[in-house]
Parts: sequence; C-alpha cells; structure tokens
Amino acid sequence: MAITSQESKEITQPHQWHNLPASKVAQHLDVNLETGLTSDEVVKRQERFGVNELKGKPGTSPVLKFLLQFNQPLLYILLIAGAIKALIGQWVNAWVIWGVTLINAIIGFIQESKAESAIAALASSVQTNATILRNGRKVEVPSTDLVPGDLVLLASGDKVPADLRLVQSRDLQVNESALTGESVAIEKNTQAVQVDAILAERTNMAYAGSFVTFGTGKGIVVAIGEATETGRISQLIEQGTSLKTPLTRKFDKFSRTLLYIILGIAALTFAVGLGYGNSWVGMFEAAIAFAVSAIPEGLPAVVTVTLAIGVSRMARRHAIVRKLPAVETLGGATVICSDKTGTLTENQMTVQAIYAGGEQYTATGTGYAPEGEILLDEQRIDWQNLPALGECLQAGLLCNDSYLEQKEGEWQVFGDPTEGALIVVADKVGLQRHHLEAQMPRLDVIPFESEFQYMATLHEDGNRENSSRLRTIYVKGSVEAILKRCQQMFNVEGNITPIDAETVHQEVDVMANLGLRVLAFAKKSVPNTQDSLNHADIEQDLIFLGLQGMIDPPRNEAIKAVAACQNAGIQVKMITGDHAVTARAIAQSMGFNKNGEVLAFTGSELAQMDKSQLATAIEDGAVFARVAPEQKLRIVEALQSKGEVVAMTGDGVNDAPALKQADIGIAMGGAGTEVAKEASDMILTDDNFASIEAAVEEGRTVYRNLQKAIAFILPVNGGESMTILISVLFARELPILSLQVLWLNMVNSIAMTVPLAFEPKSERVMQQSPRSPREPLLSKSLVKRILAISIFNWILIFGVFEWIRQTTGNIDLARTMAIQALVAGRIFYLLSISQLGVALVKRIRGMKQTFSDASAIGIGIATTIVLQLIFSQWNIMNSLFATAPLTWNQWLICFLIGLPMIVVSIIVDRFDPLN
Repeated sequence: MAITSQESKEITQPHQWHNLPASKVAQHLDVNLETGLTSDEVVKRQERFGVNELKGKPGTSPVLKFLLQFNQPLLYILLIAGAIKALIGQWVNAWVIWGVTLINAIIGFIQESKAESAIAALASSVQTNATILRNGRKVEVPSTDLVPGDLVLLASGDKVPADLRLVQSRDLQVNESALTGESVAIEKNTQAVQVDAILAERTNMAYAGSFVTFGTGKGIVVAIGEATETGRISQLIEQGTSLKTPLTRKFDKFSRTLLYIILGIAALTFAVGLGYGNSWVGMFEAAIAFAVSAIPEGLPAVVTVTLAIGVSRMARRHAIVRKLPAVETLGGATVICSDKTGTLTENQMTVQAIYAGGEQYTATGTGYAPEGEILLDEQRIDWQNLPALGECLQAGLLCNDSYLEQKEGEWQVFGDPTEGALIVVADKVGLQRHHLEAQMPRLDVIPFESEFQYMATLHEDGNRENSSRLRTIYVKGSVEAILKRCQQMFNVEGNITPIDAETVHQEVDVMANLGLRVLAFAKKSVPNTQDSLNHADIEQDLIFLGLQGMIDPPRNEAIKAVAACQNAGIQVKMITGDHAVTARAIAQSMGFNKNGEVLAFTGSELAQMDKSQLATAIEDGAVFARVAPEQKLRIVEALQSKGEVVAMTGDGVNDAPALKQADIGIAMGGAGTEVAKEASDMILTDDNFASIEAAVEEGRTVYRNLQKAIAFILPVNGGESMTILISVLFARELPILSLQVLWLNMVNSIAMTVPLAFEPKSERVMQQSPRSPREPLLSKSLVKRILAISIFNWILIFGVFEWIRQTTGNIDLARTMAIQALVAGRIFYLLSISQLGVALVKRIRGMKQTFSDASAIGIGIATTIVLQLIFSQWNIMNSLFATAPLTWNQWLICFLIGLPMIVVSIIVDRFDPLN
C-alpha cells in the first residue's frame, strides 16, 4: 500500500516517534522491516519529500563581500588621501587613487570568490553514504537519496544520515554531543519512551549528524533534510568557507605592524620636509608616496590565491583538504605515521597459506578470481577427506559480511578485502557460500570491533541428526584474540585434542616472516535454545580450527613515496594492528630502514614502558604493531613532545582522538569511518600513502611560492620607500610620485605576483629538510635577500631618475624611465626566482625542458609589458600619471639597465635559494 497525499503531509510534520512502538512506526510509514522499501516506492517518496540535505542560513552576500574588500587599513588611508586630494582641488589625482583602489577591490573580490568556491566544491565532493535495506537487499547509497521509511543499517563509525527510530540495537552507542551537548556516547535501545522525554533521553532515536561509536543497529528514517532535529538548528547556522589560516593571520599582523611603522615614518617625512621650508602640499604628496610605496598591498590577495590553488592541486592528487591550515602545516611535516593495510599496501588480499589440523597447505592463484587450488606437499587435495581444513574454510566463509561480484569481466569485492580473500579460497575447493548459508542460516552476529579484535556469528547447525548440538558459533580474528579463548583444536582427522599453542605460534611466525597477514578461526557449539550472541559466549571453550595467511603486496608507488619522504628528511612510521613479524617483513621490503635496521615494537611492549623509554622507542622505532587505538594517541603526543610535526592516518572510530591530536589528521576516504573523516584535516580519496607524499609535496610548494611572493613584492616596496625617504631628507625632487607608486604596487605588482601562486613544484622540493615550525615569517636569509634587492632597486630608481633629469631636464621623462627600468629589473628578478627561469636556463644549456607548467609566469610577464606600454605611451595615462612616451632607444636603455638584476639575483640565491 503506497502512502497517500494526506499521509505524505503527516509524515513531514513533527511526530512523537520516540513514543510509538517500532511496529506502529513501520505501519505508519508503510515499510516492511525485513525487506525495506521497493525501488518504485522510493522514487515516489523522493518526488514528495525531496533530497536529504541541509541548506542552512545563506553565507555572506556578494555585495557585503565586495564592501569588505575595502575593510583594510591601507585602503582607508588611500581613500582618505583621495578625499584630501579632492579637497585641495586635485580631482584628477583623487579619481585615479579611488579608481585604482576600486580595481584592487574588484580583483580581490574575484580572487576570493573563486578561492571560496573551489574549496567549498571540494568539501562537498566528500560524499557520505548510508547502508540500507531496499528490495530485500543490503545496498549502499548516498545519504542524500534517503527517504522517510528507508531502513538504515548502522555500524560502529557511521555518521547517522537522517533521524531514525531504532527498531534493532546491539550494544549500540551514539555520540550526540553536537545536538545535545552530552559528551558521553548514549546507549541506545528500541523501547518506546515517554512522550515528553527530552532529546538526550530519547534512547530509541538516532539523530542526523550524530556518530555511532560502538555496536550495530537498524532504524527507520522518520525525518530527512530540514525536517530533522539537526536541520532545524542548521537554519540558524551561517554557511560559508573561511579562508583564514594561521599563516594569513600572521600576514595580517605583519601588515598592521608594518602599517604603524610606515605611518610614523611618513609623519616624520612630512615634518622634516616642512622643516626644510617645502610646501605642505608637496610634503603631503611625499608622505602619501612614502606610505603607499612601503606597504605591500598585493600580498594578502596572493596569500589567499596561493592557498586555494594548493587545495585544488592536492585534490587532483587525491587529497581533499577539509581544513585550510592543513595546506601550510603539511609543508612542515617531519613525521608521517601511516596505517599499513590499504595505505602502504594494495589491500587486495589473496590467501596463500593455511594451517589446519596440524598440516600446512598452500593456495595458488591471485586476486579475487575464483581460480587456483589448495595443495598439500604440492599435491591436490580432496577437502572432504580433511575435516579440519573444511571447518577452517567454512568458518571463513560463514563468519563473513562481504560478497564478490563480477563486473565488466573482473571480480570485485564489496566489503572488506580480507573477507573477499576468504570467500575466494573456499571457492577454490568448491565450497559455495549460498549452499552453506542455506544449510546453516545465520541467527546473530557480533561485528568486528577494534577493542575485541574478532567477529563472531551464530548459525543453525546443518547436522540435523545431532539433536543435542543444533547451533554453532564461528569466530575469526587476530591470533592473540582467538588463541587465548581456545582450549582445544582439531587434528587432521577432525578429532578434538588439547590445543598446542606453541606449535600454532610457530606457524604464525612462519607465515608472518613471509609478510603474510594471519587470521585465526575457531568454533563453539551451543544449545539449540540460544538465538543471540554476546561477548561472554566467546570468552572461553572455543575450538581452534586453523590459520589462514594472506598476502597484501606493498604498493609500488608507496615504496617510491616512502623513499621520497625519507630523502626529504621526513620520518615514516608504520602503525598497524597486524602481527609484528608481518609488519616488520612488509616494512623491510618497503625500505623502512633506520640506521640499517627496522626496529619494531608491539602495543604490549609499549604499554610496559615508562615515559622516558616510550619516548625513545617511538623516536627510534619504524614499526608499531598490534597497537591499540589509545596508544596511537600516546605515539602522537610523544612525537610532538620532541618537537615533531606529525601527520597521522586513521580509519576507525577509536582513531579520532589521535587524528585530532596530530598536526595533520588524515582519514581514508574509502575504508575510513565517518567518525574518522569528521576528526581529520584531510581525506585521501584513494587511501594511498603516495597521496600523502604528494600532499606534502604540494604543501611545501605552497609555502615556497608564498616565500617567493614575499621575496618579490617587499624589495619593490623597500626600493620605492628608500628612494622617497632619501629624496625628502636631502631635499631632492621625488623620483617617483604617489600615483606612480600606486600603479606599481597595485597594478604592476599584482600582474606579476599572482602568477607566482601558480608556480609548479621545484625538482628539489622533496630534497630539502622540513622547515621548522618555529621558523619566522621572514627568516634571516629572506631578510638579507629583501635588503639586497631593495638596495639595488633604490640605486636603479634614483640613478636613472637623476641621470635622465640632469641630461634632458625633463622630469616626467626621468620618472617614466626610472619606473620602466625598475619594471625591467623586476621581470628579470621574477624569472630568476621562477620555474620558467629555470626552464629557460636548461633549454639554453641544451637540456630537454617543457614550459607548460610555468606558463602563468609567461602570461604575467606579457601582461606586465602590455600594461607598461599603455602606462607610458598612451596620452591619457601620461596625463593621469605624469608620464612621458619613450622612444625605442629609451626603451632599450631601460631594458639594459635592468639586466644587472640577473647578477644580483645569482648572488642572493647563494645564501637564500628559492628554487
């Protein structure tokens, strides 16, 4: 029966769902609790209820964003200066100042809007999925596709995708702190509660945006989108993307401090000039010229654009930045703590070794195709004559939530790759899952939790002749978790004998030394009256069935990435839940050598260490195996106490504290839980370690490009301000006027500086040690560079101006040639610090080199040349900026005078290389 129009209206209204029994909720929403909704019904409900998403309050309006571009102290000064110019009758100058200020605001608005849009688009590209029941099948769909009546399956680590009335719960705990303020996860059940119960006491509800921290459950969607409890709150929350980071705040503080210093010197300049008997109008011009010349107006825009471009580049390399400060922090990372499975390895499991009934078996074939066979002493076997082997394979097949499908000729696993490997190896001897499940249907399950390190399932026993033992528990998990619960094992004939734990551990070591990931399997028979499972059922009396060892080969690109990180002075540490011997073998094959060896520690060893021993072990160790989630947090804290900048990967619920504590928390986009993603600064869309290395590379490039921008902009300001200050102090004519300075700083500088934000990575970017987090914005070497180039610019401006003025007597021509010579020098300087310059030098030397990556600099230079031609050759610009047209000879002179900048750049590069 489909929902009527009237019922549709009722569903969208707030209901006391928590007060209704689960059966009533299902009846009201017309959903079958065993099969879920049908596809046809979903389409109808999507038309009625729309998309499951929150809109929230609109962010800052475009008009306000544009007006905020003027909310800068420098622009206040310029606007006031323009007003004073107007008051004293210099209307042309006033309109030029206002016009340039307006152009600067327009450029800033466009750049900021593009940056915000790009970052917001990347954030929205991280899609949250939900596991649901539809048409009687378990499927995964985008959470935006949910409709009222959908049956959602919850597991540890999930983000609740809509408001749910729970109809099934197993040890379910949900963190609702964002909604209720209660920091402790709430235990959930399915019982109806009082109608007047507050949100925090509605224990049968799971609300959108909260996180499952433990257990499993099933719930009916009762509200989506704006109708959810979170949706009502979100309408009060402003949406938008912040472009503020610690680095941009440093720039803001630096600009403000510089502004106060400059205003003080400008006031002194004005006073000194008046003391020399100059007119107050002339000294006002000088003071304004000095103030405008000394402040780096274009720098804030370049910082914003550079960070935004870094985010976009990282996204192209499979790293989605959730929090903008991570871009700059990545460039300074000194330690990367990485998971093994799926990040350093392929996460394509293949069972290669089996130990069951005291015998060692090998399995042939690779991947998920059901091809190959199981051999004993290189001979094919009949598993039906080997009951211990059969039980071991059967346990792996039934205690399993994944499945295989063939798509476009290739077999793919849907679920956990480890479980996919168990299905494939059972298939190699003809064990078919659907036949087994028909004989031994599942009654209950305890899902895998990192806290317990095992999964268990309860089944009807297929042996109907044995009336005393009708139900079986199968368990799979880590060797340590399983063996301590086993007192017996099967021998090769399938008879039960006391367990030989020492021999089992020896077999584990044999497999682990081959780099195999080892899982243990066990079973337990229970009375036919038991129809549910709890952890107490698994604590003891298990019968050990065997081991399965599977290869998970290292990613080739990850091996190269580890080497690149080590060359860049970044330590790489493997943190895994696997066996220590397995982890060490994989680390050895990937080059995790430190001082010629791979030092590995287990979680139990770390737990017995005092603070000093722990700090030493974590500093020296390369592999940390069988590590509990809370120990990850201790590892991060210990490294940070040593002054390290730590990047930490994680995918589980319990990884969240370590991800938050790390300087850069990195979640897995594929295998990661929603809890881990929410706690992270960055998400890897391909779960690949190579993407972390690529992100570090881009982070370093961003910081280097920002340094280039500083090194390019500040020397011009330095040269201009020195020129004006010395001219006033020595009572000379100003070589450059305030409007001309404005042109250079706001038009010319932006045209040449913004392309630096697009600079590609240097070949040496991963050959340098990480920068210190305590390194100041202006390092000593960078200050020396800025001073050296500033002095050259001052000599160039002052020298050309005085030479041309004295030889021609034309002050406008002198100022124009001084400016054009300065711009020529700037172009050569830009080439010297850019990758385009490096490419040109290599091409001259006969080396193969492409210019496509450095095209932005070429465009910037071409734009600058066109603008400077207009600046001096167009009569309207001559009137506005007091410039004079140049002859070809004069252009050539300006070009030649700028050439020595190449020599100066080579000299400063020796103590402060920027490429």
